[in-house]
Amino acid sequence: MTQNDPGALVAALDIGGTKIAGALVDGAGRILVRAQRPTPAQEDGATVMRAVEQVLGELTAAPRWPDVRAVGIGSAGPVDASLGTVSPVNIPGWRAFPLVERVQGCAGGLPVSLIGDGVAITAAEHWQGAAQGYDNALCMVVSTGVGGGLVLGGKLHPGPTGNAGHIGHISVDLDGDACPCGARGCVERIASGPNIARRALAGGWRPGADGDTSAAAVAAAARAGHPVAVASFERAAQALAASIAATASLVEVEIAVIGGGVAKAGDVLFTPLRRALRDYATLSFVQSLTVTPAMTGTDAGLVGAAAAALGNGARARMRAGAPAQSGAPAQV
Repeated sequence: MTQNDPGALVAALDIGGTKIAGALVDGAGRILVRAQRPTPAQEDGATVMRAVEQVLGELTAAPRWPDVRAVGIGSAGPVDASLGTVSPVNIPGWRAFPLVERVQGCAGGLPVSLIGDGVAITAAEHWQGAAQGYDNALCMVVSTGVGGGLVLGGKLHPGPTGNAGHIGHISVDLDGDACPCGARGCVERIASGPNIARRALAGGWRPGADGDTSAAAVAAAARAGHPVAVASFERAAQALAASIAATASLVEVEIAVIGGGVAKAGDVLFTPLRRALRDYATLSFVQSLTVTPAMTGTDAGLVGAAAAALGNGARARMRAGAPAQSGAPAQV
């Protein structure tokens, strides 16, 4: 069972601070069945897991479920793929939560692969999106949080625990605001959707009659020229540019792909980001770095989780009759 084999079928879960999405995905990356629930992110861990179980329940009830051979999970992080646990910053009820074990129990013992959500979008973009054909890439998701992943030497590089490339918790402001992760001045604390909106509100921007205080509403105001909204997006762009340049200087990526809800702001984000990047990516070997929007859209997490399930070496061991190892870092 491999990528680009239309006959293959896996289940995928995309778990974030806003929603828990699930799908049955074939080996060509086509989503055949969908399910979704809101994430009860501020509730206890058992309540969050019940939402996951409801999504899985819809998938297991689908007529094609008997053909599913593996499950892939892309989760907000940090994750620990070596242990099969997750401790998402934005889901405080889950700390070292044994997600792989719990999902495996709901899925009838199928092999389960776990990667961080940033690694998932990277897998999706390298397989089917804007990073196709690049041997060295940074892919980011900028949404409720900020995550990322790396392709190095033509292969996904999840790292020992599945968190490599977790760019959202690079500090770009040493004396900045405290982040829920425990550090200060993290990219996520500046560039995530809720923090873009928080900064705009603190600066005097006010929503319209509909009361929408989301980053999308701030983006609309910035597009209309509201100076506080513009400044909030420019600050987010600066934080992203600094972190992208630092990553490129460290591992020489050729392209940075940005997806997630905040990226839907389009030029409101990308124009100041590319401008700020010129101030940070100054070394000769990073000056040609390309920054581009993601192509796989809101399905990136699901497609990436499916890629992890399709590419995990546990599939080969399972076919050979050896026990599958759930929770092992995916080799996509």
